Amino acid sequence: MISLTDIEMRRGTKVLLSEAELTVHPGQHIGIIGANGSGKSSLFKLLLGEVTPDSGNFAIPSQWCIAHMAQELATSERNVLDFVLDGDPVLRNIEQMVEQALASGDDHKLADAYEKMDGINGFDAHYRAEQLLHGLGFHQSEVGRPVNSFSGGWRIRLNLAQSLMSPSDLLLLDEPTNHLDLDATLWLESWLKSYSGTLLIISHDRDFLDNVVSRIVHIEHQKSITYKGNYSAFERVRSERLALQKASYEKQQKRKKDVEAFVARFRYKASKAKQAQSRLKELQRMEDIAPAHVDSPFYFNFSSPKEAYSALVNLSMATLGHQGKKVLSNVNLDLQPGTRIGLLGPNGAGKSTLISSLTGDLALIEGVRVYGDNVRIGYFAQHQLEVLDLQASPLLHIQRISPSATDQAIRNFLGGFDFHNDKALNPIKDFSGGEKARLALALIVWQKPNLLLLDEPTNHLDIEMRHALTMALQNYEGALLVISHDRHLLRNTVDEFYLVADGTLCEFEGDLKDYQVWLKNFVRDINAEPSPVLEPAEDKKVARQKAAQNRERIAPITKKIRQLETLMTQLQSELAQIENQLADEDIYKEEKKTELNSCLSGQIEMKQRLSNCEEQWLEYQEELEPENS
Repeated sequence: MISLTDIEMRRGTKVLLSEAELTVHPGQHIGIIGANGSGKSSLFKLLLGEVTPDSGNFAIPSQWCIAHMAQELATSERNVLDFVLDGDPVLRNIEQMVEQALASGDDHKLADAYEKMDGINGFDAHYRAEQLLHGLGFHQSEVGRPVNSFSGGWRIRLNLAQSLMSPSDLLLLDEPTNHLDLDATLWLESWLKSYSGTLLIISHDRDFLDNVVSRIVHIEHQKSITYKGNYSAFERVRSERLALQKASYEKQQKRKKDVEAFVARFRYKASKAKQAQSRLKELQRMEDIAPAHVDSPFYFNFSSPKEAYSALVNLSMATLGHQGKKVLSNVNLDLQPGTRIGLLGPNGAGKSTLISSLTGDLALIEGVRVYGDNVRIGYFAQHQLEVLDLQASPLLHIQRISPSATDQAIRNFLGGFDFHNDKALNPIKDFSGGEKARLALALIVWQKPNLLLLDEPTNHLDIEMRHALTMALQNYEGALLVISHDRHLLRNTVDEFYLVADGTLCEFEGDLKDYQVWLKNFVRDINAEPSPVLEPAEDKKVARQKAAQNRERIAPITKKIRQLETLMTQLQSELAQIENQLADEDIYKEEKKTELNSCLSGQIEMKQRLSNCEEQWLEYQEELEPENS
């Protein structure tokens, strides 16, 4: 058992923890959350013995083996497979014993070494290491490459693989999903669920925490507070507590109105039953947990972008790739104003290639790319932090974009990203990764784009900033195309998914759960031996007859759905007119009391009729569901 009692920790003059308490029992899976700089990583250093507390008592079982994910970039000329195997020092020691016994010809020592190797399942260590690498997105052809030949993000993945390879009683993972795509995140999630040791994980990915941990430790105001349950349970409990605080009432109402506005705007836009139901449930949950974030230091909105009346970007019969090497073929994509797309697809399939081709950073190999007259692109790439000027301040970065903007206007804007006082004026060279990511986003927001292309925008962002970004994107009026391993952000900001796989781009019929099933089947099919089976002619005939019957069955349902959608649009318009009347201060004068009562009655009636239509619409969509699954 790990026990921390009355712990105080400082970093320079800053107090990180004061009178902090924490008890961790063997086998527990615990998520550590809190704002950047609150002391999460310092807590890990304490557990690793790299620092000592300034005061208090700390105990950890001396016999425990501890594995942790190194944050420094791996630097080694060793090949990838050997680097990962180095994570198991016991294995390496026994391998050395085997080599010495073979060299000396001592059969007794060799037999003893082999027995020890069998005792740790060492004979399948290479297979286990390769499975880790494949799960984290490495191809078989890359396991022999030297570590130093990979980029920084991939070397962080190697650190993760090495920590998972290490036998451990306690596993410490600090932001393990930051440099993973969605596929690798789902694989890691599955691996950690089956981990039998004690797990402490720092993460800002709420879906990941929901599926991996059963306790949350929230570091806030120099204290560590433990909550039972996963992240969603923590959020509900904290929401209830903060909702009772009178001082937060006005801010809470503002956040709630933002969410309600998004619900009203997008609740009928999903064209697929599963996406529609998932969206409605998620929006309802967003309303419920809004108070949990009322004390967030981040709050910003995308200003209304320049209006566009035609396609912002169009790709027609395009072949995309790098230096003449094809990645995607026959790509047809028309990004109209208001389009909101999430890109899905296995690692290396070409998602980032597609976004780079849309921005113009990559020339098309074949085909046509046309930009609209008023298009203004906001592009957040995974390497966005690298192009910031480390010697310039956040204020100077924006002044270079808009020389005529006043200092006060810029500082007011930067305050929404928690750059206050000296933070807005100091060079960013000493900023954390999270602070640089916030600045990169701020620069995009400032330029009022009408097309947002986001490639993993949440890397390095803490939970509160991710929540603020999600809220801002919900109210964003332009077109959006996003790649993200943050499932919460995807579910709450896009209306449809497109799949990049097997060299093509196509619309994905389903939601994120369906994609998880698709991905498992995709991986299984890749690993399986091809075994073509010819379909009998009579089976084809039966299939055609069944398809005809199904078309006959769904025709009246489809007609009713279209009728309901037309009615809902009409009711939404009438409701908007009534609410515009209620927004007029004159209607609350005494002489307009009758008109006011009529409007209020009409508002209640319209909302009820909309609710009834929505229920019928979902019921009919569910009847179609067997056809869409």
